[in-house]
Order: sequence, then structure tokens, then C-alpha cells
Amino acid sequence: MSSRPKWRDLASLTRRAMAWGFLDYARNDNKMKIDLFDYKLPQGLIAQKQIKPRDHSRLMVLDMAAKKVAHKHFYDLVDYLNDNDVLVVNETKVFPARLLGKKSSGGKVEVLLAEKVSDKNWQAMIGGRNLKIGDVVYFAKELEAKITKDINGKTKEVSFNKSGKVLDKIIDAIGHTPIPPYIKTKDSQKIKTDYQTVYAKERGSAAAPTAGLHFTRQVLNKLDKKGIKIFRVTLHVSLGTFTPVEVEDIKKHQIHHEWASIDKRTADNLNKLKSQGKNIIAVGTTSARTLEAFAEKNGKLKSGSKWVDIYIYPGYSWRFVDEMITNFHLPKSSLLFMISSLAGREFILKAYKKAIVLKYRFFSFGDSMFITKNRF
Repeated sequence: MSSRPKWRDLASLTRRAMAWGFLDYARNDNKMKIDLFDYKLPQGLIAQKQIKPRDHSRLMVLDMAAKKVAHKHFYDLVDYLNDNDVLVVNETKVFPARLLGKKSSGGKVEVLLAEKVSDKNWQAMIGGRNLKIGDVVYFAKELEAKITKDINGKTKEVSFNKSGKVLDKIIDAIGHTPIPPYIKTKDSQKIKTDYQTVYAKERGSAAAPTAGLHFTRQVLNKLDKKGIKIFRVTLHVSLGTFTPVEVEDIKKHQIHHEWASIDKRTADNLNKLKSQGKNIIAVGTTSARTLEAFAEKNGKLKSGSKWVDIYIYPGYSWRFVDEMITNFHLPKSSLLFMISSLAGREFILKAYKKAIVLKYRFFSFGDSMFITKNRF
């Protein structure tokens, strides 16, 4: 009897590969065209503020195995989970990285702190006219920053006249939260509260891990009562998360790097639970990125701290993460590439199309999605 697959089987395999995004680029000289990840979103569906209470946001549940979709609210997440599930959250804390200052001439300058170099030095994106090395920017509370180095275009290294916790305290007092450009609110103080997870702890992010914004103390308490374990990792979200992908072939995109950390106790516990067959659910793309960056080829997590630049798009073999809680992402974005690699591009875009019809709210303050399997 011939062991060759039947043509019907080959056709089925081809359809599956196309659904997961593997053949969309193989037919075009191994290019993965960015237009494959595009969709049209009405401006009115871009969320401008957070739903109150947070856990009353809508939740779209995508079952990767059954290829089915359910429409719930975030507080319903508890009903889908059991003691075989393990959640991993990113406990990074957003700090007000946008500083408004002036040159000695009085000209306005905007400084976006991007990457900490030392106790007093930062790499920053600087907006202002005719700025050069040696120029000093003056802020409130007698804070000053001297431009010491050109990095790349508008990115410079600056050295402050304060350092350590004193500098942090001043930045917290005078800084503004650098919200995404699609959020138009001017209420900086309200943003400082809303653009922060309830479990935020480790100061260092320029942007929030937005999938975590839906959690409330009530939801966390209910999860605890059901015996669902929650572990914390840290990834400080950089301004690079807002950088658009500008290449036609997404495989040629240069992903930004971010600082991440997993302590030994967390890594050991997660490795043990994974070996017991527990289901690892990453809360957000940042938690997923951290876990995959610290996972070795054998599927074991290593502990430590490092800069990570892992780039996940269709064709990637996931090492540690089984499922994910996430938001609805921008068209043609690296975050959309990532979730497409987990659930399949065609399935994701079909779900997005349905979300638009049902008027789900998109992006940072928008609704949520649970990418799962075998829950229906």
C-alpha cells in the first residue's frame, strides 16, 4: 500500500498552512508581505479612555483548536480558567517619561526618556530646534539635562544634574505619561492612574503592558480562590513599541530591544509547573516576549536579567507559552505579527473583522482577547 499522501490530504495541509500564514509568503520569493497583516479600522473604535470598572471591558475568546469565538466580558475570564492554568503577568510600572523643558534662549524642548544608561544618564528622544551636543535643557524643580552624545537622529544621550532616587522623584513630580499618539486626551493626571496595572511594581516602562489593564483586585481574588497561580516577570516597555514597521517584508524588520528579568524562584516554579503539564498563559505580549526570550531550545526557562530583542512572527516555534491574553493591536504592527504566529493570521484577522462589526474597542484602552485552545 502506497505511503504517499492523497491529493485530498495535501490540499488540506495546504489550506492549514495558508491559514497559519506559512504559505502566504512562500509563494512570493520567501517574502512575508506586510499587507497580509492589514485591516481597516473605523476611527470611532479606537478607545480614548478606560472602561470603568476595568474588568467590564469586553472579552473575545478565541479557541485555536475548535476555531470558534465567544463574546464575553473580562470578568468572565475566571469561568474559563481552572487550577491547571498558570498566569504570568508583567509587573513593570509606567513612569512619566515625557519631560517638558526649555533652552537657555527660551525655546521649548520635549524630552522622551527611552533607555537608562546610569544613575544620571539617559538615552532620550529630543524634540526642539537647533539642539547640539553641549546644550542644556532646563526643567522645573531646578532639574537640568546636558546633551552629551548623538545616538541616532533625534535620539541623544543626556546627563542630568541629579541622580538616583532624587532624580526619579523629580521626574515623577514633573513628568507626563507618554501616551500613544492615537489617544487624544489632555488629562495627564488621569492617564497616570488609568495607564497602570493594579499589580505594577517595578518602575521603568515608558508604556503600559495593556493586556494587564483589565485586571481588578476582585478578578485577582477570584482567581486566587480557584487555585489559579499567578507569577510575575518584568519587561520594561520601551518607546520602540510605538515604532511602525516600514519594510515590505516583515522578516526584514529590526525589532526594538527592551530590558527584561525573571528571578530564579519564578523560573524554577514555572519550569516545574510546565513539566507537570500545566497550561502557561501569558498576560500580554510583553509577558509572552519575556518568557520566550528566556526559554531555551529544550523549553526550560532560565532566570536572569538582560536586554531582549526576540522577534516573533508567523513561522516561530513557541517554546513556553501555551495561550495568551491580549488586546486588539494596530494594523501591520509587530504585536499583530506575534499573535498571528500563535493563533494563525487568517483566524486572527477573521476575529478582528468580527470585532469591528460588533464594535469592540481597539488598542491600549480597548477590549481584550483570550487566545486559548480546547475551552469550548
